[in-house]
Amino acid sequence: QVQLVESGGGSVQAGGSLRLSCVASGYTGSNLCMAWFRQTPGKEREGIAAIEDDGPTSYADSVTGRFTISLDNAKNALYLQMNSLKPEDTAMYYCAAVKACLKWLMLQESSYNNWGQGTQVTVSS
Repeated sequence: QVQLVESGGGSVQAGGSLRLSCVASGYTGSNLCMAWFRQTPGKEREGIAAIEDDGPTSYADSVTGRFTISLDNAKNALYLQMNSLKPEDTAMYYCAAVKACLKWLMLQESSYNNWGQGTQVTVSS
């Protein structure tokens, strides 16, 4: 079981930036696949960025070119740098992890079995 703790959410004006962090613990080995999801009330959780063991990445079209996912294996930390934020980026953001994943399924919620508690991001216009 992998424990995940997110931080870095907050309120920002449109056009601003935020950096989310997720610290992972309780696992050994490599090939950990990690991702960021977001969810707004009444909507399904959306996979927006994923990375496998500091290698292949995948992004949703809605964030491509604005968000960057990265992994620091030494710190067991996952990051999401969010630039040019828009009001529609307002959501609860969740970190997720699984031991190994298929590249074409990296943004699917069902691919992951470990989740953090979430951190709120609010973007005002």
